[in-house]
Amino acid sequence: MPIAEPTADELELLQEEAVRFTRELIRIDTTNYGGNDPATWGRGETEAAEHVVRLLREVGLDPLVIESHPGRPSVFVRMAGEDRQRGGLIIHGHLDVVPAQAEDWSVDPFAAEIHDGMIYGRGAVDMKDMVAMILALARHLARTGQKPPRDLLFAFFADEENGAVWGAQWMVQNHPELFEGMTEAVSEVGGYSITLPEKDTDADVRAYLVQTAEKGLGWGRLRATGRAGHGSVPNDENAIVLLARAIAAIDEHHFPIEYVASVRALFDRVTEITGIGWDEDDIESFLPLMGGARQFVTGTLRDSVNMTKLDAGYMSNVIPQTAEASFDLRFLPGHQEELLALLDELTGEHVEVVMDHIGVSVDSPREGALIEAMTSSLQAEDPGAHVLPYCLSAGTDNKPLSSLGISGYGFVPLQLPADLDFAPLFHGVDERVPVDAVRFGARVLLRLARDC
Repeated sequence: MPIAEPTADELELLQEEAVRFTRELIRIDTTNYGGNDPATWGRGETEAAEHVVRLLREVGLDPLVIESHPGRPSVFVRMAGEDRQRGGLIIHGHLDVVPAQAEDWSVDPFAAEIHDGMIYGRGAVDMKDMVAMILALARHLARTGQKPPRDLLFAFFADEENGAVWGAQWMVQNHPELFEGMTEAVSEVGGYSITLPEKDTDADVRAYLVQTAEKGLGWGRLRATGRAGHGSVPNDENAIVLLARAIAAIDEHHFPIEYVASVRALFDRVTEITGIGWDEDDIESFLPLMGGARQFVTGTLRDSVNMTKLDAGYMSNVIPQTAEASFDLRFLPGHQEELLALLDELTGEHVEVVMDHIGVSVDSPREGALIEAMTSSLQAEDPGAHVLPYCLSAGTDNKPLSSLGISGYGFVPLQLPADLDFAPLFHGVDERVPVDAVRFGARVLLRLARDC
């Protein structure tokens, strides 16, 4: 039968489970240190996957677990919809988190403590809150025996923080049949609120940013090769110097601002709400309106290349033959080849650009039935709120799914305090999410499952 309005008890259980599962998942240390050496992986992701499987089986669901490699399991459960002919919807999250240095935090990053109405812990917003909401939703549908309007695939991926190499990317390449019939997907990072001043009134209004696009990413190394020698002997082919010149050339390059369609759409809609216009030549005066999303939005205004690690030499009196520097590059939709060519030009003939991983950019339709369902689901829980498209500066598992023709969106619905600087919480110290925001998100996702 179609999804009906939940009873008060059913709704309370859904929300309570979303909060409880968020805390349980945070307490499972699923730190991903990156790289492809299984010796460094640990058992965290396996333990989290086992926990997800237990919770799904408790309500009679039969999840599928696939390991791309021991230590990198992903979990899937498919739920048949009323209309099997419609394209299905993937609702997905990832189980891994980035490292947290405990000494930098005010609390234990894996204790999931609650302070001042906030759940603290690594993964609180990236993205064990969403994983918990997905679990609560799947369990509610299973308990009540209700069918969504179309097929749903709940997916819990491994290894997202390592570029999805052993997670979504591996699944798409090796098990594309898992996603057969799926046409759209929702996951991180969008659906959260910012607070805007409403024109012609003295009131503020919330606007929820649905991620319809995301920048592409590239991880790689600059490798300089010179002439090894004694530290006391002059050397005009010093690999470290050659590398330093290449790094300086990149750092000194001015990447021009470009307003892609999704960014323009966001700024135009904010202007409609606030009455405050934006100026292409003075965007800095407009960006404070983005509130807790400011850092994400600022990152979508231009391409970027940031150096992240150095590796050179082994003794103070030896000039090494090679020197390397790792980098993280991010490119706007359509800019991949252009940015890679620029990198080759900037580094010069003595430095090789070695690409280890490329994640494509994503640019999904900003209109359609799913966007309408997201909008109505949010506005049913927050009447009068606005729903706006935006481009994410980071990357998600929607990247590999896009290779199958699946349109991906960021939709983790969170109603946030106006003064919460949200974007820096991702991979940041004292990562946290409001308890009430998790409860809100669980209610919105249930509405989306009913109306999608």
